[in-house]
Amino acid sequence: MKSSRSADALLELGGLRTLSTSGRLLLGLFRRRLLWRSFLAMVALFACSGAIIVWAGLSRDGGRRRALSVAPPPSSEPFREASQSVQALRHQLEKVEEESEQLWRRVKWVEQAEEKGRGDGEEYAQFQLTDVPAVDADRVGREDDLADFDGRHVNANSWPQFTPSMPLGPPLRSKHNNRQKAVVDAFRHAWKAYRLHAWGKDELKPVSRSSNEWFGLGLTLVDSLDTLWLMGLEEEWREAREWVARSMEPAQDRYVNLFETTIRVVGGLLGAFHLSQDELFLHRAAELGSRLIPSFQTPSRIPYSDVNLLTGNARPPKWSPDSSVAEVSSIQLEFRDLTHSLGEPSYQEAVDTAMDVLQSRVSGLVPQFVNPKTGDLKHGILTLGARADSYYEYLLKQWLQSGRTEEKFLRWYQVAVEQIETKLVRESEPSQLTFVGELLRNDQFSPKMDHLACFLPGVLALGTHHGLPEGHMELARELMYTCYQMYEQSPTGLSPEITHFNMKPGIGGEDLLIQPLDRHNQLRPETVESLFVLYRLTKDSQYRDWGWRIFQAIEAYTKVPEGGYSSIDNVEDTENPGFRDKMESFFLSETLKYLFLLFCDDDNVLSLDEWVFNTEAHPLPIWSHR
Repeated sequence: MKSSRSADALLELGGLRTLSTSGRLLLGLFRRRLLWRSFLAMVALFACSGAIIVWAGLSRDGGRRRALSVAPPPSSEPFREASQSVQALRHQLEKVEEESEQLWRRVKWVEQAEEKGRGDGEEYAQFQLTDVPAVDADRVGREDDLADFDGRHVNANSWPQFTPSMPLGPPLRSKHNNRQKAVVDAFRHAWKAYRLHAWGKDELKPVSRSSNEWFGLGLTLVDSLDTLWLMGLEEEWREAREWVARSMEPAQDRYVNLFETTIRVVGGLLGAFHLSQDELFLHRAAELGSRLIPSFQTPSRIPYSDVNLLTGNARPPKWSPDSSVAEVSSIQLEFRDLTHSLGEPSYQEAVDTAMDVLQSRVSGLVPQFVNPKTGDLKHGILTLGARADSYYEYLLKQWLQSGRTEEKFLRWYQVAVEQIETKLVRESEPSQLTFVGELLRNDQFSPKMDHLACFLPGVLALGTHHGLPEGHMELARELMYTCYQMYEQSPTGLSPEITHFNMKPGIGGEDLLIQPLDRHNQLRPETVESLFVLYRLTKDSQYRDWGWRIFQAIEAYTKVPEGGYSSIDNVEDTENPGFRDKMESFFLSETLKYLFLLFCDDDNVLSLDEWVFNTEAHPLPIWSHR
């Protein structure tokens, strides 16, 4: 029964459920319709060609008559009209061929789902591909001139329209309260500096008023698109869209990181597409996605970390033969959304296969590294911090993205949370702050917690909202308080990158310890992200108050007066925190966006029942609302 439901879900998502019972008949009818349209177009094409030939003959004959008379020369208008008709008919023929190809892709996908559904009882998503089909980057998303492309709505022949409870289309127009206005002002301050000193570059260096290039993809600009949309910044939105249309160039002879490019750039384009319904962004996402997918062509189907956008060559990072577990398991939401936006199954097949390979080798807590050639995990530190964090986040969110239909993700998530609770959760002394630590290679516990791990309260609360145990919400509240204390107990009111906790009872002292190498702040979003989720689900106003204090600390210690915001070196130094001259793209994409949403009074704005956020805060629709 489970495999049948899985196959039915895929059929319904493809809009082809009827093919499961009468597919051959419907397909035959559709093919005959396409052939009939092709036949009519061909007849019209030949007719127009004949008309041009006849008119050319008459024109030549008229030329001979002009030698004997003073009649005016014939107009060239019929030539232009006939030529335009031929071009239009050729375009129609190309469209018919494209529709036929898309239909065959979907039918093949559905047939695989049906076959697996009638088979050995395993879910279709566990189907192991013998190869990952490549997508032609020169065909997908190609427009004669993207700069003039003005697609404002989803292709009617693609997946069903998304109908959320908030308006889509032009940038959102809503009334902002005073705290939201302050966040918008902060965004404008950062955006103005980026526009002046780093336009189209990956990152702003606000102190030196210069830029930094990483991938050459306009990282900050693309990462900020849906934030511009949400804040209703129409002029800035139009200017950014123009850059994406005219200046963005995915086909570059350079290696990029698969994970960062997917979550920031592909995710940013998809978020902008779903909010604005402007197909330009979907075309760009498809073009870039097709250049990233060669990363998955490895013996194990675990992707390499880096890929060349022009050649398609993929490789591990220069410093290791391994890929980070978080990186290979935190690109799924974006690639699965590409499949369901384009009707192209290869994207979802690639990431689903990678997840299945991981899960065949581990259950519960995962180490930080995996070898893409063998698929073997490198046993080491178990952490919810760097190189493992978003693996756990995406387990829950893939289940939510599927409309809570793909049960395997829920099972994997529940096992992981159980082991987090039993192996990693501890309390500090003397205040009994609940925190998440790490297990070292010898199973020794380390009371070290990255700021990155503060994503966990929001994820736990989101799971409870969707029916998971209330105990998860209790743990979420306790961890949320601890994450806030990482800010509150710092002299600047800003959290360090890493915090250590005192676990020795009876000796007094502080619960939180900051080591010299860990005291920098990168304007990270994880704490305000969780504050947004907990406030949205509980309506406890303390979460808003905590977020406002964090925002005030950002304004006080990271704002560069001439423009922009900068990471700082030392959260314990109120006199000279030390600008690092770097404004991460996630500050605009995540930190300010989540603060804006935290202070939003309308729960229909990106409802947590209709949208799921990727790990870069880009909203993607839950499939049951498509």
